[in-house]
Amino acid sequence: MTENDAARFAYLAEGNAKQARKRVAADVLITDRAGRVLLVDPTYKEGWDLPGGMVEANEPPRDAAERELREELGLTLTVGRLLLVEWVPPHGPWDDQLVFLFDGGELDDAAVANLRLTDEELAGLQFVTLTEAEPLLKPRLWSQLDKSLAARRSGGFAYAELDPDTER
Repeated sequence: MTENDAARFAYLAEGNAKQARKRVAADVLITDRAGRVLLVDPTYKEGWDLPGGMVEANEPPRDAAERELREELGLTLTVGRLLLVEWVPPHGPWDDQLVFLFDGGELDDAAVANLRLTDEELAGLQFVTLTEAEPLLKPRLWSQLDKSLAARRSGGFAYAELDPDTER
């Protein structure tokens, strides 16, 4: 490496160190043959959620979604296309966040029967109708589910920026 290369590397590294870091979550929309949506009940927060979780440092969001499914539900699944990206503003002790929501497709009856909780972070799982899902989910999560289902039906994609005043 030449002196110029080393100086350029140092300059870029300094810039990288000063740039913002984003929290990133990767969730998955999974349905059963009846069209019911899979929800999970986290032990570390109130309310139900879509399966998935936080992306680790330098981990692609799709890989994180698949890892979380394996770790928490014993489900080995190649997730499909991206349905939604949503920016969530800072709230409470948390910085802002990007949520990637992928299509996990439809599970057949055998896959549904084999689902099991494999992580203490979850207290339960259930497939629910949309009518049953709405009161179980916080407004932000209900909105993500609604947008993701619309994107799945249309073959499209959704991008959203959560209003800072929306309940989390």
